[in-house]
Amino acid sequence: MKSYLFLISLFIGCIYHTSAEVYLEEKFADDSWESNWIYSKHTGKEFGKFAWTAGKFFHDAEDKGIQTSQDARFYALSKKFSPFSTEDKNLVIQFTVKHEQNIDCGGGYVKVFDCSLDQEDMHGESPYRLMFGPDICGPGTKKVHVIINYKEKNVLINKDIRCKDDVYTHAYTLIIKPDNTYEVQIDGEKVESGDLEADWDLLPPKTIKDPEATKPEDWDDRATIPDPDDKKPDDWDKPEHIPDPDAAKPDDWDDEMDGEWEPPMIDNPEYKGEWSPKQIDNPAFKGAWVHPEIDNPDYTPDTDLYKQPEICAVGFDLWQVKSGTIFDDVLVTDDVDYAKSALSGLKAKQDGEKKMKEEQEKAERDAAAAEKKDGDNDDDDEEDYLEDDEDEEKVPPVEEPEHDEL
Repeated sequence: MKSYLFLISLFIGCIYHTSAEVYLEEKFADDSWESNWIYSKHTGKEFGKFAWTAGKFFHDAEDKGIQTSQDARFYALSKKFSPFSTEDKNLVIQFTVKHEQNIDCGGGYVKVFDCSLDQEDMHGESPYRLMFGPDICGPGTKKVHVIINYKEKNVLINKDIRCKDDVYTHAYTLIIKPDNTYEVQIDGEKVESGDLEADWDLLPPKTIKDPEATKPEDWDDRATIPDPDDKKPDDWDKPEHIPDPDAAKPDDWDDEMDGEWEPPMIDNPEYKGEWSPKQIDNPAFKGAWVHPEIDNPDYTPDTDLYKQPEICAVGFDLWQVKSGTIFDDVLVTDDVDYAKSALSGLKAKQDGEKKMKEEQEKAERDAAAAEKKDGDNDDDDEEDYLEDDEDEEKVPPVEEPEHDEL
């Protein structure tokens, strides 16, 4: 029986892998990307250009991506591919981001479009189906955006997912499944997951407060009340400030010139503040009143929240104050396992970047130390030269003997 079940599962697995598709895989392996990706020419924006490079520090000099190259610019670049629907399929969006400029404010996300995208007019208001990836601006914004377009409305996830904020390459993966669940991964590790309906406000709430219900007039929701038997002590009322008993009128005080002298005021040590009766448990307390809820007549479940009828393009639609972000390994597929395998070299890439950057920083420190040492030596030589001049000035003149003239 077990062998039979194994064969069935193997058969199903073979069918799945046969039907799984990669719709876009862009590694920017050569400069042909410039003819495959389209820059926007939308008017009214100052767009920056992407450069094809491995960056300042890398694991493999031939492993290049596209890098934002101009500060304080918008970037709008997109690529189309054969359209597909996500009906009954997983959707996997994956790409890598390297903020090697130590970004202070700017986007690092991708947008996913249907075929209606006018690539040469792409801009911030162009309709999109999904938006996914990191966004950083100062210390307060370091998050992963996951925005889904549902019924022509862009809806942001209601969870806070923190992005990476260092200078090395990181992979961002979004998986949306036909059972209306999702998963967000960074560097192949799950950082968030859940249910589309629960984590986005895509649908009206299932229940609403009953508009006909009101809190009863005799409902007492005070947990404590003032003790009716508590009385204010007779000696309670004292002034908050009193004249300083240790103060004395200055000897040079002139009442006619300075006015009548009054001692300065100080805090009264006997002041007890405003009196209020102590609190006791309220015998009539019924607890906090909870507004009863009813089924929302506007709520209709949707089992197709995951479904995108048409996906046809991906694009970078960004603003960056400080340029230098490198994008690479853009993948659109329905194969979760293939997406995972595409990250097999990520760890080696990160380690190589760290090693090269550390070597560069060490070389810079050594060069700075050597320059400082040379500067110190030059100062010492100058001091020695000045001391020699002073010694020469101190040598007494030598009196020459008189000579007979020839």
